[in-house]
Amino acid sequence: MSERIYIYKRYERFWHWSQALLIIVMMITGFEVHGVYPLLGFAKAVQLHTVAAWSLLVLWAFTIFWQFTTGEWRQYLPSLKNVMAMIHYYTIGIFTHSPHPFRKTAVQKHNPLQRLAYLALLAFISPLIWVSGLLYLFYGDWPRLGLDAYLSLEWVAVAHTLGAFMITAFFFIHVYLTTTGHTLTAHIKAMITGWEEVDPHPPTR
Repeated sequence: MSERIYIYKRYERFWHWSQALLIIVMMITGFEVHGVYPLLGFAKAVQLHTVAAWSLLVLWAFTIFWQFTTGEWRQYLPSLKNVMAMIHYYTIGIFTHSPHPFRKTAVQKHNPLQRLAYLALLAFISPLIWVSGLLYLFYGDWPRLGLDAYLSLEWVAVAHTLGAFMITAFFFIHVYLTTTGHTLTAHIKAMITGWEEVDPHPPTR
């Protein structure tokens, strides 16, 4: 019989869903800016994309402050312990109804693979997309800052697009993994209510 525990705090849930909404807005407007489809019009898409980007930066600033003041930053410390067990579960075990090798708790919300994925997001994908995005946004100031002698707008655009595709892939993989709970919607419900149903017994491996 599963055990119901409170894992996700109120601000954590607010931050998660607000970030998801802003990333969706940026994906939709970003693809339009690249000419994939006409929806809002180029000018409005650029404007909305920029507003969503600044909003996300502000949200991240508050979230980083919240994580360090509450100690939640420890949830993202990478660990290689049981990584192979998690890889085996997601590639084979999940399809053979094997027990989950990781048990969530309030102090350990992310399994080892999730921690490594968040490390890649924070250490590589986020800096790539934010630095290139800000350079793109302030292209008009390059001559005053002396950046035009060192940077190419084409390569900045390529870097931003590469980062955008990476974060889009991360987003859809994340959405897929929300369906891997004991029911298709269990993880989504937990991020809405804060309460998660977990196995009361520790993992067997």
